[in-house]
Amino acid sequence: MLRAFLNIWRIPELRNKVLFTIAMLAIYRMGFKIPLPAVDQSALMEWAEKISGSAGGNLLSYVSIFTGGSLAHSTIFGLGIMPYISAAIIVQLLTTVLDSLKQLQKEGPAGQQKIQEYTRYLTVPLCILQAIFWMNFIVHQRLVYPDYTYGANWVIFWFTGLIGLTAGSIFLMWIGEQIDKFGIGNGVSLIITAGIVSQMPSAIQQIAADFSLSGGEGSFRIDTVLFLIAAFVFVVAGAIVITQGQRRIPIQQAKHTRGRRVYGGQRSYLPLRVNHGGVMPIIFASSLMMFPSFIISWVSSITDAGWVRFLSRNFQMQGYLYIVLYILLIYFFAYFWTTVQFQPKEMATQLRDHGSFIPGLRPGPRTAEYLETVMERITYVGAGFLAVIAVIPTVISTEMHVPYGVTTFLGGTGLLIVVSVMLDLIQRIEASLMMRNYQGFLASGGSGRGPRIRGRMH
Repeated sequence: MLRAFLNIWRIPELRNKVLFTIAMLAIYRMGFKIPLPAVDQSALMEWAEKISGSAGGNLLSYVSIFTGGSLAHSTIFGLGIMPYISAAIIVQLLTTVLDSLKQLQKEGPAGQQKIQEYTRYLTVPLCILQAIFWMNFIVHQRLVYPDYTYGANWVIFWFTGLIGLTAGSIFLMWIGEQIDKFGIGNGVSLIITAGIVSQMPSAIQQIAADFSLSGGEGSFRIDTVLFLIAAFVFVVAGAIVITQGQRRIPIQQAKHTRGRRVYGGQRSYLPLRVNHGGVMPIIFASSLMMFPSFIISWVSSITDAGWVRFLSRNFQMQGYLYIVLYILLIYFFAYFWTTVQFQPKEMATQLRDHGSFIPGLRPGPRTAEYLETVMERITYVGAGFLAVIAVIPTVISTEMHVPYGVTTFLGGTGLLIVVSVMLDLIQRIEASLMMRNYQGFLASGGSGRGPRIRGRMH
């Protein structure tokens, strides 16, 4: 592995991409030191510590995981990348409905660039809307300096706050796109991962500080720590298995006779990923689950009707309706992402055009129908695994009385995101190394070069 790290720095192009990605992530982390004007940061920190462990605190921690932001510090990057993710979800949904967007998607890179442009435009109003919700909330919680709650100072506070939060999210969107273009890895996923990893040391420190062999009240017992370690190992192993898992469809190439020679006839496999959507279904579902919580919280501050209390109670993170809706959204986005990315008709047409077929199936519509059926079944399994991983932190936190911040970072969705994104990053670096005949992380053997690929005739 040390040799693989050294090989990265021997390739100028790959080295520049890695350094550019690190620099962009460093800029992203530095933005958390720039607070919003007129917000009493000490009062905000006291409020965050006060609600720590409650439903509101868990929700706040949950928001920070999936957005790459941190509302508890109220900085210019407080909203994180969530508005951009929400805009991408909306545009993807509209693509399946509007014929004009469908046509753009079929135009290739030019159409995708136009859709990306629409996503950027939609991100701006979503930033403003979410910034209004957050600023209205901190005003009602009296987390703003008193001088800025009336008169001209009130206008200055709202103007600078909206501009700061919106500009921060747009800047994070730009950083993600720059990583996609000039760096290595998926920019949005890396930003979210950096936000998760930055908070993991505090979770470990909390366990170490509250650890007690006697198991006093509010402390971590040895069995609890062992269980968290086992959950950590299980999620890491499960994430790797489900990310790398494939259903291999046998493909037979047709034989062609030219003169006295017979060409083709080779047998190969068509790999279909079990978790085709990766971690994106969880990210999309989590982003959408923020809206009901914020809206219900806002409505509950206006009226105290019975149905509002019922929704407020059941849409907490431990609530039954919240968990059920969360699981349904994960399944929905798992199938939705597979439908958008996986095109069985085009795949069947390509197989037919290249003279290949699945044994026992006629090329064309019958092959496309078979591929779609197989993909639906394996997506069900992949989405079920994602749903289990997503619910684990809430169950452990509720049943074992472990702080939600610990269960999130040492097992569950946060760790799944980190593992999935890092696997994708390693595979991209591996491909760049192997393309230049350097030994990568997954290669084995000898002299610093990649292993030779032996063919049938070798």
